[in-house]
Amino acid sequence: MGEILQGLAAGFINCFYPGNLLMLLVGIVMGLIVGIVPGITLVMGVVLALPFTYSMDVTPAIVLLTAMYVAGTYGGAPTAILFKIPGEPIDIPMLWDGYAMARKGHPAKALGWTLLAALVGGLSSAFVLAGLAQPVADFALQFSSPEYFALVLFGLASVVTLGRESMANAVLSLCLGLLIATVGVDDMYGSVRFTFGATLLRDGIEFLTVIVGVYGLGEVFARLHQGFALPPIKKISEVHTQLPTFKEIKRLKAAFLRSSIVGTLIGIVPGAGATIASFVAYGVEGQYGKRRREMGTGIPEGIVAPQTAATASVGGALIPLLTLGIPGSGATAIILGAFLLHGMQPGPQVFLSSAGIVYTVIASLFLGIIVMCLIGYFAIKPLVKVLGFPEAVVSTFIMVLCFIGALSIRNNAGDLWIMVVFGIIGYLFERYKFPVAPLVLGVILGPLAESAFMTSMLGYQGDWTVFFRRPISGTIMALTIIAVIFPIISRIRGRYRLAE
Repeated sequence: MGEILQGLAAGFINCFYPGNLLMLLVGIVMGLIVGIVPGITLVMGVVLALPFTYSMDVTPAIVLLTAMYVAGTYGGAPTAILFKIPGEPIDIPMLWDGYAMARKGHPAKALGWTLLAALVGGLSSAFVLAGLAQPVADFALQFSSPEYFALVLFGLASVVTLGRESMANAVLSLCLGLLIATVGVDDMYGSVRFTFGATLLRDGIEFLTVIVGVYGLGEVFARLHQGFALPPIKKISEVHTQLPTFKEIKRLKAAFLRSSIVGTLIGIVPGAGATIASFVAYGVEGQYGKRRREMGTGIPEGIVAPQTAATASVGGALIPLLTLGIPGSGATAIILGAFLLHGMQPGPQVFLSSAGIVYTVIASLFLGIIVMCLIGYFAIKPLVKVLGFPEAVVSTFIMVLCFIGALSIRNNAGDLWIMVVFGIIGYLFERYKFPVAPLVLGVILGPLAESAFMTSMLGYQGDWTVFFRRPISGTIMALTIIAVIFPIISRIRGRYRLAE
């Protein structure tokens, strides 16, 4: 415990270095703007910020992206409550009661509940992150290549089960991502794979190019297909925030506790993220809350549950990222890319090799949540003014940033064509209801899975049963099988009930 406190103290000192503090403030403001602007998702916003971190040191780069991540979980709340325009999918459950409360004549109160929920959820998960990160990393030091392969496989399986429209589509998306990850020269044997004679592909396909294409450019293509249907809002009325009283907060302590736990746990699950946490927490409150029959009518519980869980998922998602090198959400997948870009591999060894950076990131989460709430309280009105920008203008700006980012990765014009190709793929995925997250995580985790698998096969003379015979890897493999089979059984039972 003393070691954790000393690490956090040093991390807070590092956060107040001028460069790190500036990046923290910039990240918070950018995250709030990204959350407010319809059409720019949280993951896309982090992707667009990634090229600006290329020339930075690793610490301010990760602080910037982490600050954007946490602020993005709250940024869309004001527009969802005031105008019924969710800047993020995260905000959809929250607006069911938030907008209803605003329509009843209490918009300031709704904004106050949202701000408080973001503060409680964020700080609670930050405490969990600070307390669990070191123990999880110490436990993970016992891992060998079979355990690491099993863990990566579990992360991939967890992503597949999140294919809400179609699990088959999620599997196809993941397989495509894994296939893309094999392009180039094999690290183990040095053989050239799937380049089709193209010199550009010998070095492989950069996962950052894939991410910028499918998320950034793909979303622009989707908006273009819709004809930029969202009209700009010309008039922004007076906006302010009214915080709830202590007595009101006390009545909702159970909702805060439930949602914080739900958000943190879902954040830990690889591939889940804030959107899943938001919907699940709203559902849990609708099942177990004292006023569950009034959900959707404009009650505080309907605001507190999804917002608390969404912000709490940030700390949860950073736990597997920092300790195991597995992203817990789409945004942490981008942050993982930033770590790798700066020559740092998150994982069990990170507390031995780069403990100062890790504790600075954890401290920046605490500080970022507080700064986010202060800015959110005092600067709501100027922030929502970005809604007056025409969507076509915003999309043009996004395209410019995408091309700059893709060109900056390797200074190779061929990457621009690769990005455009994946932009089209991202658009087609959006149109035909294929999830993008499995593809992206397949591209990122594919090389890690292949390396761990091949190392295991070489170390254990090709005996694949080693993944099931070793206690830790066997347990993780069993959890992986359950993670895949349980949703299948649930869907079959659901169809059977509908048939009845």
